[in-house]
Amino acid sequence: MRPPSDRQQQILRAIRVWIAEHGEGPSVREIGRAVGLSSSSSVAYQLSRLEERGLISRTGRRWRSVRLG
Repeated sequence: MRPPSDRQQQILRAIRVWIAEHGEGPSVREIGRAVGLSSSSSVAYQLSRLEERGLISRTGRRWRSVRLG
């Protein structure tokens, strides 16, 4: 399996930092702001790819419930 792309690594770092600072996962828009993506669908696409690879998971349908691998 290939390592995560640079963008995916940025997103993983942003999630890690957000959870450490706020105690819960960030929203799609918050992730987008942290990594410089203005399109929520682009962020959601990357999150889905990370979820498929088992690097993140979520307990519900919302990304705010995201957990790192």
